[in-house]
Amino acid sequence: MCSLFKPAGIPAYDLEEVVLRIEEMEAIRLKDLVGLDQEACAERMGVSRPTFQRILVEARRKVAEVLIEGKALRIEGGAYHLDPEHLQCPRCQYSLIEKGSVKCPKCEQVLGHYEDNGL
Repeated sequence: MCSLFKPAGIPAYDLEEVVLRIEEMEAIRLKDLVGLDQEACAERMGVSRPTFQRILVEARRKVAEVLIEGKALRIEGGAYHLDPEHLQCPRCQYSLIEKGSVKCPKCEQVLGHYEDNGL
């Protein structure tokens, strides 16, 4: 997983950045890539269905802003905890087994930081 996407040919320092939080990226992954319905997505993320909907709408708005306005998209931060039963590395699909891992033990992909805030 990359942490920064940007238009080709423009240095990152010349671009305005939009930050996509980890939970927003996960919402897009579950709904748009994996194809789960919203109820299943909300369950996987440990949030209510209305909360999942709000996260997804904001994530999609940010992606649209980046694509339409030619901004950079930085993926970082957010409030989440890692569930070892459902977590896979987005790069190599390795199933992580340690709660709180910040790097994939197989491919060394940085997964973000761990916050246990009860989400």
